[in-house]
Amino acid sequence: MNDWKAALHKGVAIPAHPLALTANRKLDERRQRALTRYYLASGVGGIAVGVHTTQFAIRDPRVGLFAPVLELAAAECRHADVIRIAGICGFTAQATREAELAASLGYHAGLLSLTAFASASIDDMLDHARAIASAIPIIGFYLQPAVGGRRLPYEFWREFASIKNVIAIKIAPFNRYQTFDVIRGVADSGRAADIALYTGNDDHIVLDLLTTYRVNGQQIRFVGGLLGHWSVWTSKAVELLRRTQQATVADADWFALAEETTDANAALFDAANRFHGCIAGLHEILRRQGLLEGIWCLDEHEGLSPGQSEEIDRVCRAYPHLCDDEFVAANRDRWLR
Repeated sequence: MNDWKAALHKGVAIPAHPLALTANRKLDERRQRALTRYYLASGVGGIAVGVHTTQFAIRDPRVGLFAPVLELAAAECRHADVIRIAGICGFTAQATREAELAASLGYHAGLLSLTAFASASIDDMLDHARAIASAIPIIGFYLQPAVGGRRLPYEFWREFASIKNVIAIKIAPFNRYQTFDVIRGVADSGRAADIALYTGNDDHIVLDLLTTYRVNGQQIRFVGGLLGHWSVWTSKAVELLRRTQQATVADADWFALAEETTDANAALFDAANRFHGCIAGLHEILRRQGLLEGIWCLDEHEGLSPGQSEEIDRVCRAYPHLCDDEFVAANRDRWLR
């Protein structure tokens, strides 16, 4: 993609790519490729690989899947007009290696996780971000504490947004106060026009995409989504984003759809059990659609929580308009070839 920054700022749907495994928890290359093909056929504008939904454990030397998974997605996307984003984790030495690998494979940007800096100072995190930004354009990531993130104050986001090679921020604290900390920090950084905001707030997707924030005379909006939620029912997610971008007024139907999407996400991400089954819930949809063989995760203790399957049944029955089962069924065999 020659003008990927323009596309990023206009706003696109970016699914966070899951990891396809066999029953013995080895990479299922055929189904991993099929997932990427599914996203491309759905019309996404980008793809994020090596992120939380892909499972951070792919970096474990005993697993050794970080490079292979990035390579597979890059190969499938080589002729596609999509933004390629790689997850970047760890302390500075590791994160720099990951950024350099991603850049060498043709990834446009890195989604920067600060999970390793759980007890670090703001200055240390900012120094880390500057170092990685010298290797690859970076997208900030406000990950909610329930799945490994930490509280990041307004002051952090104001300084983070001031880093020249920061091009976007994925906001996913699942918290309205903390979301506004990022919005205000970006506004006060002087770089609001240079930074694209993407929702990762799974409990507020639709309303994030419809809301205009007015801060110090500036109008700031989420332009798209970078979401694990959008790794399933992806063609419907692309359609949803297009509709929100064309909307001029958020009428009652939009508010109803917002609550339906949040309810569906609660089942998929296992909100009732503090998100224990968040990855397995996504795998379960893909398994039901025939894209994955099973819901296996690298950690054998990760799986559906008690009652989660029934909750998924419920939301699928209640909101069939959110599902894209027919689209997948019509194309699945081609993607799995």
